[in-house]
Amino acid sequence: MLHYHLWTIGCQMNQAESRRIAGVFASAGYAHEPQLDSADLVVLNTCVVRQSAEDRILGTLGLLAGMKKERPRMKIAVTGCFTARDGNELRSRFPHVDLFFGSGEYGVLEDWLLQQRTPPIGTHLPDTSTCAGAAESTAGVSAYVPIIHGCNNFCTYCIVPYTRGREISRTPAEVEGEIRCLVAKGTREVVLLGQNVDSYGHDLPDRPDLADLLERLEPIEGLQRIRFLTNHPKDMTDKLISTMARLGKVCEHLDLALQSGDNDILRAMARGYAVDDFVRLVARIRDAMPRISIATDIIVGFPGETDEQFESTFSLLDQIRFDVVHVAAYSPRPETIAARKYSDSVPQQAKKDRLHRIEELQARIASEINATYVQGQYEVLVEGKKKGRWFGRTRTHKLVFFESNSDCLGHLVTVEITKTGPWALQGQVVYNSISEKGGFPYHG
Repeated sequence: MLHYHLWTIGCQMNQAESRRIAGVFASAGYAHEPQLDSADLVVLNTCVVRQSAEDRILGTLGLLAGMKKERPRMKIAVTGCFTARDGNELRSRFPHVDLFFGSGEYGVLEDWLLQQRTPPIGTHLPDTSTCAGAAESTAGVSAYVPIIHGCNNFCTYCIVPYTRGREISRTPAEVEGEIRCLVAKGTREVVLLGQNVDSYGHDLPDRPDLADLLERLEPIEGLQRIRFLTNHPKDMTDKLISTMARLGKVCEHLDLALQSGDNDILRAMARGYAVDDFVRLVARIRDAMPRISIATDIIVGFPGETDEQFESTFSLLDQIRFDVVHVAAYSPRPETIAARKYSDSVPQQAKKDRLHRIEELQARIASEINATYVQGQYEVLVEGKKKGRWFGRTRTHKLVFFESNSDCLGHLVTVEITKTGPWALQGQVVYNSISEKGGFPYHG
């Protein structure tokens, strides 16, 4: 039996695509190999949103070039955002790579595997547009499900519209079909994905929106939780907020990217909203769901960002008090408007200092928010085990660790929180769905 290794870097969309790629390999008769240097075929699923990610890709490609000299029969394939560049240039620069295929081009991979004559005789590779191909041997307790690909926004710093193209929504029937198949395989939570999930459906004949899709998925038997990301502040509607608050399976958690707390920087980023718009949006969300947790993204060191503009962002973060802040230093990406229009004028040390200040602020805020969970009892969906302790997440996406002698994987467990920190909670089981109400055992 031949073995494959799947190396993934980047966003949740990449992770969802890797799940589908794993399904293709499983149906083609490959076994998964956890070690890159022991695999017969290595696939790199790539991201180039930040320079640090691209540097890791280049380093791994260099490592693989050396491996292939020692093992010439080893095959290498590359997919993801890195492959959006000129194909001839990629093949010339990386001659040791056997296949480049674009994000979501599972048919190209299937055809190539057939050409390698690696599948056992009689094997039929799956149609990855159906639930059979999507979930084959790759279901988990929680699964990412893309609902819209690409992005139409063209924020000036972002490379996504150039690497993933314009927005294309999947039909509600296709999304529902995949989720029903995943649930049949043991999935209990789905995370609906899009570069901007709030744009979902605008390109479909009946123009269903995300709220309509949530309504459609709510009745699926065996599905316990629904999440979605990432949201764009300019496109999040009151209809979506009220639907989210009303539906029992939709979790009280949002990813809502702010990026900057200064209006001039937001305009330069082409974000399409002002600070006051964002503040009012957060207020409406919290009015509808008082216990909701909100995560955000921040970019420090955008071209021209002054100390005063950074302080505006810092103060706004202290005012809004997000549960999680993903902060990154600006790095110019080829082809983006910002890279063409602005010079990368903020010194690297200033970027690092600003990033560290936000990290320190957020560690304090997250510690204070999480401390309010102590002595509370919360429903936790158990995702796995690490260092002898089970872990899972609350409906508000808080990571919780606890001990139990039962096989808790895939079950809902009520945990009383006894200790908290900025990044995780710890507790003890007070109600176990396994013994007391049967629950939904994970069998994927």
